[in-house]
Amino acid sequence: MNPQFELGDVVRVVRNVRDDGTFPGATRGDLLVRRGSLGHVVDVGTFLMDQIIYSVHFLDAKRIVGCREEELLPAGAPWAESQFETRERVRNLKALSVDGEVRVPVGAVGEVLKVIRDVADDIAYHIHFPVFPGRTLQVRERTLGPVTPAIQETSDA
Repeated sequence: MNPQFELGDVVRVVRNVRDDGTFPGATRGDLLVRRGSLGHVVDVGTFLMDQIIYSVHFLDAKRIVGCREEELLPAGAPWAESQFETRERVRNLKALSVDGEVRVPVGAVGEVLKVIRDVADDIAYHIHFPVFPGRTLQVRERTLGPVTPAIQETSDA
């Protein structure tokens, strides 16, 4: 395991970092650092001998937070702000077809599995829709909307 970043490197966090119950003075679920924030690597370590963990000092948030390598980008790497993030629930604004057959109707609620920022002209996501079990679809951001509480209740019923 070779770390991608070194001490002193400036990095950008690609998703919101929330307390998992281990951050002193915070409550589980509290937002610690907003996605897109820049910080400096102050330590490099491992977790369970198979994950590289970076201690990153986010000056604006006045916090040092542990981040996994896949949660970080070099500060100079292209960055596009996304509307949604991993594990967030979304609804589709258009019917989605596979091989000419509608598999996901308009308004279906799904979960973001991955944010894809390297798609030309638009951010895309890997989404799992329970109405299309066992399949993951790549969906452009412009075809998705937020899940409101009213939609949440309807989709879970």
